[in-house]
Amino acid sequence: MSHLFLRTLRDDPADAEVASHKLLVRAGYVRRIAPGVYSWLPLGLRVLRQIERVVREEMNSIGAQEISLPALLPREPYETTNRWTEYGPNLFRLQDRKQGDYLLGPTHEEMFALTVKGEYNSYKDFPVTLYQIQAKYRDEERPRAGILRGREFVMKDSYSFDLTDDGLAESYRAHRDAYERIFTRLGVEYVIVSATSGAMGGSASEEFLADSPAGEDTYVRCLESGYAANVEAVTTLAPAPVPIDGLPAAVVHDTPDTPTIDTLVAAASQILGREVDADETLKNILVKVKQPGGDWELLGIGIPGGRDVDEKRLEAALEPAEFAMLDDTDFAANPFLAKGYIGPKALLANGVRYLVDPRVVDGTSWITGADEPGKHVFGLVAGRDFVADGTIEAAEVRDGDPSPDGAGPLVSARGIEIGHVFQLGRKYTDAFEVNVLGENGKPVRPTMGSYGVGVSRLVAVVAEQQHDDKGLRWPAEIAPFDVHLVIANKDEQARAGAEALAQELSDARLEVLLDDRKASPGVKFKDSELLGMPLVVVVGRGFADGNVELRDRFTGEAREVPVGDAVGEVLAATRR
Repeated sequence: MSHLFLRTLRDDPADAEVASHKLLVRAGYVRRIAPGVYSWLPLGLRVLRQIERVVREEMNSIGAQEISLPALLPREPYETTNRWTEYGPNLFRLQDRKQGDYLLGPTHEEMFALTVKGEYNSYKDFPVTLYQIQAKYRDEERPRAGILRGREFVMKDSYSFDLTDDGLAESYRAHRDAYERIFTRLGVEYVIVSATSGAMGGSASEEFLADSPAGEDTYVRCLESGYAANVEAVTTLAPAPVPIDGLPAAVVHDTPDTPTIDTLVAAASQILGREVDADETLKNILVKVKQPGGDWELLGIGIPGGRDVDEKRLEAALEPAEFAMLDDTDFAANPFLAKGYIGPKALLANGVRYLVDPRVVDGTSWITGADEPGKHVFGLVAGRDFVADGTIEAAEVRDGDPSPDGAGPLVSARGIEIGHVFQLGRKYTDAFEVNVLGENGKPVRPTMGSYGVGVSRLVAVVAEQQHDDKGLRWPAEIAPFDVHLVIANKDEQARAGAEALAQELSDARLEVLLDDRKASPGVKFKDSELLGMPLVVVVGRGFADGNVELRDRFTGEAREVPVGDAVGEVLAATRR
C-alpha cells in the first residue's frame, strides 16, 4: 500500500446521495471528472475487471463469441432505423472535420446486424451469438448516484442471430439462464420482471432488477403468483363493462372554484348529499405529443381522479413519441380548453385524440369537466355520452391494485436495472435487408435477440447491497484482492514476518494487499474496513507469541491462528 496509487478520504463527497457513491469515492475506487463521467483508479479497475471476467465466463459458456466494435459510429445506420431521431437528446452527436455526422454509441443493434450481414450468407453459419464489453454513451439529463447512472458506462451487450423463432426463443432462454448465473456469482439480490422494449423495439422483454431503495425503477410483484413487472409494463386489470340501459342522464352542475380534484370532490359530496370518492371523478390531462420527425399534436388523457399520471408509464406508452405538458401559450391557442374544467366532449368535438385509462369501460359513470369554467357534469357515461379513441396505461400503479393475472394484490419495491433481455425479432435485419441462403435455396431473414448487462453499474450495485456502516464488503468472486494483510506492529521482526507471509500467500496464488505504510494501527484498520477485502490478516501484538489474527469482513468474526497455519487457514477461508 505504500506504493499503491490510492488516497482514502474521511468525509463523504458533497454531491453523493447514495451509499455506493460515497464509499467508492471515499475508498479511492473512482473519481469524478465531470457530471456522469468517472475515472477508474487501481482498486476500482480491479473490481470492474473481475466483474468483466465473470460475465465473459458465463457468456462463453453459452457459445457466445466476443468482438469489439467502435464507440464512434456513423450516422447513416441509425438513420436507417430512425434511431438517430428517436433517441432524441440522449444521443451524443458530433461532426468530424469534413462535417460528417457521427454519434457515440448508446447501443449497437445496427452495427451487429451489419457485421453479420457482411460476414455470413448461408444457413450453415447460423445460429450465432456475438458480444462485446465496451463503453457506451448516453447524454443523461440528470446523471446521479455516481456510477449508478452516468453518461459513460461499461456494458456487455450481446446479440443472437437465429433463422427461426424457435431458435430465438432458445437463445433468449440461454441468455436468461446465463444472467441468473452471473448475478448469483456476484452475490446480487435480484428479481426478474416483465418490461417494455422502448427505443430498442421488439416483443418479449424482461429486466433484471437489483433490490435497492436507491433504485430509480419501481417494480411490482404479486406474492401469490410470483408475477413481477416494471411499473411501465404493468397492464391494468379492467373491470367488465356495465349495462348502459336505465342509467340516468348526465346533469351539469355549477361547481365554482373547483379546478382541482380535491375541491371537486368536496363540492360533489355537497351536491349529492353523500361522500364522493376521488376515483368517481374523471381527470382529463392534456399533453402535446410529437412523433419522430413530426409536429406537436394535442392529446387528451382521462384517468380516475384519485390517481396521478405516472410519467414513466406515459413515456413508455407513447414511445417513440416525445411529450410535454401544456403551458399557458398552448391553452391560449386552444380556447375550447377550459383549464381545470376540461371534459371529454370538447376534446372529441375539436378533433383532439382522447385516450382513457382501461378502467373507463362502457357503462361506467363519471363526474368530470363540463368544458366551462365553474361547471362539471355528473353521470357522464362512457360508451353512451362519449366514446374514447382508445386506452392508455398512464395512471400510477398502487400497492393493492389487482395483479394482471388476477391472482392477488400488487406490492411495490425499488430496484436498479442490471440486465435486460429482448426478443427483437426482425426489426433490424429487416431495416438492413439481412438475408442468407436457406437450406431450400430460398432467402431467409435472421431474427435477432439483444441482451445487456450493466457491467460498471454492477460495481455500484454490489457496493450498494453489501456495504455496512464501516465501509465496502466485496464478495470473494470480485474483490480487488483476496487478502488484506495489515502490519500492526512496529517490531522489525513482525514486519519481516508479515512480508514473508505475504510472499507465501502470493505463492499460493492469492492476490495480497500488504499494508506496509508507516501509519498507526487505527488508521490501517479503518482503511481495511473501508476498502472491503473479504479477509483481513493482522500481524500485530500476537505475533510475538507466534499468532496472527484473521478477520472476516462480512461477519466481523476474528480469531487467532498460528503463523504456521495461516496460509492453510486463509486458503480454506477463501475456498481455494
